[in-house]
Amino acid sequence: MVLGVIGADCHAVGNKILERVFSEAGFNVVNLGVMVSQDEYIDAAIETGAEAIIVSSLYGHGEIDCQGFRERCVERGLENVILYVGGNLVVGKTPNEEIVTKFKSMGYDRVFTPDTPLEDCINFLKQDILGRRAEDGQNSQY
Repeated sequence: MVLGVIGADCHAVGNKILERVFSEAGFNVVNLGVMVSQDEYIDAAIETGAEAIIVSSLYGHGEIDCQGFRERCVERGLENVILYVGGNLVVGKTPNEEIVTKFKSMGYDRVFTPDTPLEDCINFLKQDILGRRAEDGQNSQY
């Protein structure tokens, strides 16, 4: 999996926590750090054969930074990559359901608000990777 903080966001602490949690759960994590462009995520996913891209944003401008990401993945040959996004994704007080709907309509497979337990993220990622592998006729063991 490829992990990073998108756009001009330089919040590093949450990124390090995510790296540690996913690594301890058995995932091979390529952490790109902070201030990552969409193309940097995609380049890393192509280079490493990643099955998932995890986009984090904490400064509230995720809606702007994340637009067109799924389309860019498809253009670059990653139509089947699992695409997650999470964090403080919008500015202001927006209901979580509205945020989730907005980002799912942008092509993200799962959207995690700040109150989501990390265990849920791990379980969903394992489930989604196994499901995608089964769809593609690949090894369905994690």
